[in-house]
Amino acid sequence: MVFSSSTFLFAFMPLFFAAYFAVPGRKAKNVLLLLASLFFYAWGEPVYILLMLASIAANWLFGLKAGPKGASGRHAAGAGPDGGARKGSKGVLLLAVAFNVAVIGFFKYEGFVAGIVNGAAGAAVVPDLELPLPIGISFYTLQALSYVIDVYRGQVAPQRNVLYLGMYVACFPQLIAGPIVRYSTIQEQVLGRKETLAGAADGMRLFAVGLAKKALLANTCAILAAKMVEMGGPEIGAVGAWAGLVAYTFQIFFDFSGYSDMAIGLGRMMGFTYLRNFNFPYVSRSITEFWRRWHMSLSTFFRDYVYIPLGGSRCSVPRHVFNIMAVWAITGLWHGAAWNYVGWGVYYGVLLVCEKYLWGGLLKRAPRIVGHLYTVLVFTFGWSFFWITDPAQLVPYWQAMAGAFGATGSSTFWELTAWEYWPVFAVCALASTPALPWAKERLVAWAEGRLPRSVFAEGGTANPKTDGSESLCVLSAECATPARTAAFRVAQAAWDLCLVALLVLSAMSIVSGSFNPFIYFQF
Repeated sequence: MVFSSSTFLFAFMPLFFAAYFAVPGRKAKNVLLLLASLFFYAWGEPVYILLMLASIAANWLFGLKAGPKGASGRHAAGAGPDGGARKGSKGVLLLAVAFNVAVIGFFKYEGFVAGIVNGAAGAAVVPDLELPLPIGISFYTLQALSYVIDVYRGQVAPQRNVLYLGMYVACFPQLIAGPIVRYSTIQEQVLGRKETLAGAADGMRLFAVGLAKKALLANTCAILAAKMVEMGGPEIGAVGAWAGLVAYTFQIFFDFSGYSDMAIGLGRMMGFTYLRNFNFPYVSRSITEFWRRWHMSLSTFFRDYVYIPLGGSRCSVPRHVFNIMAVWAITGLWHGAAWNYVGWGVYYGVLLVCEKYLWGGLLKRAPRIVGHLYTVLVFTFGWSFFWITDPAQLVPYWQAMAGAFGATGSSTFWELTAWEYWPVFAVCALASTPALPWAKERLVAWAEGRLPRSVFAEGGTANPKTDGSESLCVLSAECATPARTAAFRVAQAAWDLCLVALLVLSAMSIVSGSFNPFIYFQF
């Protein structure tokens, strides 16, 4: 079951929230959320629910044994990033890492490894079991592993109620497409969160925005992207190849960020406060900045649990280069069991090394537009690795982008139909920038009688650690005068009507059976 489906929108979601708000008591709500999440997952993969339950049980036991003996699990005052001087059992931690890596490795990479070994041996030495990939296994496995590591470091207290840990691991809003929510983020919210009408409204606003990103923008761009990659480079030429890649660039951003917004919005409706996962990455001026803004929960996971333990940047230059390349090779493999994902990871690893030691200083001194154009070109081309999984198709597609097959290949300009999507591209380009937060900040500043703050400062439109995604969808202000209060209320009503319209249009698009691909099956 996915959020952008009629089953979720018109059956699961309303029935769940009706039951959730009707059930009294925090403990009962947590149990209901766990059961609903297991049902949500089992709807598409009933067999693999046993795998999830095994993962929950194992990591619950690891958590109980991994923490420092007698420690409260809370950060000590002045403690470093490892949570203090005392740590838990390293043996239990290594066992937990081995278990979780083995689970994700077997189900996600068994076929990939078998292909490599058999290809090298020239015979079927290792059988390819052709296992169907459990949906969301990469997300919930990393969440469970981060919990055990944080317990070992003394950063969080072990959760002694297995049902509550299960609720955290299986929680349906972020189960199949993220964001990766650390237990430290919601530790106090397991029993201490409060549902409010205002919070539910804020969450619903963000859900409406996320659904519109997915159903109206991503799905529309996906039609052109799928058509161009199906036709192939020789048939579409430079115009079709670039149009298809631009379409995919917008598709993956609005698809992924839309799902994250919907997940964060659903959590907000239940009283959870998740951190933002996307911070307008397409306005970045370097690849380093891009990865601070794109899928931030994954970037910080690999930073805190792989890059820093390897030594981070506090080491020799050769070791630092190795650390960066190792992390990005792993990041590429995390995204998929195929060589194109490894190539994608190496591509970004090399770029980040070059920005660190070669041209990063020039980018900082260059005009903003230069850095932005460089970054847009780099990440747009980078998505070709991610998009086209067959190397036999990828090289001809690159050749088409370079003009090897002419402007339109063997097709006419009109047969490509790419020209029909320029208005969609214009809307996507605008929606990729902080244009709406910019307008919102000026409206709020006017209502409060102050000067507006810059939304283009480092870190984007908001601080991801203190400003949730829902804050970008909410109009609120302490108005300076009664006249401004009245005007601001009109603006609030107009904005909410726009969100209702987006929700209705998105639902209509889904009900009509429009093209609705799901990118995250590979994760």
